[in-house]
Amino acid sequence: MLRCGDGSLYTGWTNDLAARLAAHQAGRGGKYTRSHLPVELAYYEIHPSRHEAMSRERQIKGLSREEKLALISEKEKQNHETN
Repeated sequence: MLRCGDGSLYTGWTNDLAARLAAHQAGRGGKYTRSHLPVELAYYEIHPSRHEAMSRERQIKGLSREEKLALISEKEKQNHETN
């Protein structure tokens, strides 16, 4: 999930996170993010298959903004606890 320059959230899936993030940041990513630059990585999950990743993307896209922000917050909390 990306946090866009205007505070909006963009959800997608990829098999190469670094390359996809770089494409979005360079304005070559999704149509939506091109007009909402800059973007930063706010949340990600790793799944063993394309099917599972796409299924989870659909689930996340169905969440409310508040639920998406809660996912981001929980991930940040976990990252802070491990560092």
